[in-house]
Amino acid sequence: MEDIFVARVMSSSLHTVTPDTLVEDAAQDMLDNGIGSVVVIDDDNRLEGILTTTDFVRIVAEQKPKDQTPVSKYMSSDVVTASAQDSIRDAADVMVERGFHHIPVVDEDEGVIGMVTTSDLAGYLSRVQSPSPE
Repeated sequence: MEDIFVARVMSSSLHTVTPDTLVEDAAQDMLDNGIGSVVVIDDDNRLEGILTTTDFVRIVAEQKPKDQTPVSKYMSSDVVTASAQDSIRDAADVMVERGFHHIPVVDEDEGVIGMVTTSDLAGYLSRVQSPSPE
């Protein structure tokens, strides 16, 4: 398979929050939009973290969320990212090795510009691969 860049398969329609967004609000945004994560950014669109459905499992397991709980309390801040010029093979390798379902795509000048997900990769493969023999 030829090298395809992340920019070709990433989703650029992002749902973002700030570190002081309440987890309740982030959860509602995720439910309303049928998404598995929100990207946490600062005022300059720079990546601060990511909050995923897996983080909500941890929130529920650790304590019942209290009102006024900021996203920054639960977000992952050591975020693995990709650039739009990265090969999708490299992105897929990282996702498999680390057990990730989402990788934010960042640009040095523009900040967060997209997200590549396992669904994006599966969708790409289903379009380019011939059906398996029966």
